[in-house]
Parts: sequence; structure tokens; C-alpha cells
Amino acid sequence: MTPKTNAKQKRLVVTIDGPSGAGKSTISKILAAQENFTYIDTGAMYRCVALQAKKHHIAMDDEIRLARLCQDIDIHFQWENRVNRVFCNGEEVTEKIRTPEMDMLSSAVSAVPAVRKALVAMQRKMGEGGPVILEGRDAGTVIFPQAEVKVYLDASPLERGKRRYLEHQQSGQASSLEKVVEEINQRDLNDSSRAHSPLSPAADAHRLDTTTMDIPAVVSAITRLIKEAAADED
Repeated sequence: MTPKTNAKQKRLVVTIDGPSGAGKSTISKILAAQENFTYIDTGAMYRCVALQAKKHHIAMDDEIRLARLCQDIDIHFQWENRVNRVFCNGEEVTEKIRTPEMDMLSSAVSAVPAVRKALVAMQRKMGEGGPVILEGRDAGTVIFPQAEVKVYLDASPLERGKRRYLEHQQSGQASSLEKVVEEINQRDLNDSSRAHSPLSPAADAHRLDTTTMDIPAVVSAITRLIKEAAADED
């Protein structure tokens, strides 16, 4: 997504972190379109690595082969009709990376230090110069710890499971709410207990529990933070 913005916002970095189903993608896309910021979905990048690893029969804990894969992988985003299309090695993988299997495989591959090192470098390069909104799990703690606006979204596991279950239904994926909530809890455990860059809010992040908040309310709260940061930059 190519930004067109004013001087006040030109270098702003906004990070939106949180667990699966907290609303990061939905909120980030709306804000990026609203504020004309570049949008980087860091989670999609790990999903691309997982997809390529599966394609080439690479184990999700084979650090040497995964490191080689990351050296040659090409990932880019294309904003089209309010959809963030994801391309990996010349192929559109927007739908392929959004499956329950990729949910779990991307969590596994994201725990590999060599993968994180390669993708963090790639993400920093993508976000150079701003203005940019990054969503993920370590955007505000590792990728851009100096970000002007850091947000950590959360919600109850049941609410997050309901949201993800609805996404599965809309995309025609067979699943049950009970199974999705179970997967959410397992993903939370995996992401928060990994040795490298575990899921955790930055000390200076603005924390929002979205369990009972609707989308406009969340967008409004973060928009206010962006405007305040832009005013400080002026």
C-alpha cells in the first residue's frame, strides 16, 4: 500500500501486537487505509515461510534449511480493493496462508531464531522512512521498539475463538468452535513460551481489551493515539 500523507505523519511508526483473533488484521487494515500508511502484516510473512517449508518438505525445526529458504524468499504485499494481497515467490498466497494448518505451522516456524532474524531484517527494511503500520506479535518489542505508537490488542480466548471460527465459516473451512478455541489456547501457549521474541506487550504499549469493543471503537481509540503522536512530531 503506497502512502500519501502529510509532513506531520511522514515518519510515524505504529505497531499493533497481540494474540491470534484479537483483531489486529482488521484494525490495522482499516487504519492503514484511513491514514494512508504503509501496511505490513508480519504474521503473513511467517505464514509464507511455513507454506514454502511445507512445499519443500522442510521440517519446522530444521534451522539450517529454513535459514537458507529465508535467504531466497521473496514476499511482498499489494493493496487492492481494500484487500491486502500477499505474494510469495511470484505466487499469490493470500488464501493459502489463512488455514488452521498454517496457523500452527507459522507458530512453529516463528520460534526458529534464524527465521526471526531474517524476517525482522526484512520487516525493518519495508518500514524504513514511514509512515507505517505493522501488525504482529513482536512489532513493538523487537522490530520497532522505538515506534511512536505501540498498541497491544487482546480479548478473551472464547471471543477470539468466535471471531476466528466466523472467518473459517466465511472462507468455507470446516471447523468447530470448540476446536478453534482449543487451537487458540495452544497458539497462545506456543507464542508466549518460546525462547526467542515471545508474545508479550511492550512496557510502553497502550493495551486495549477488545472483548466487548466493536471495530469502530477500537479504530477510534487508536486513531486518537496516532493524531496525538503526529502532533508531538510537528
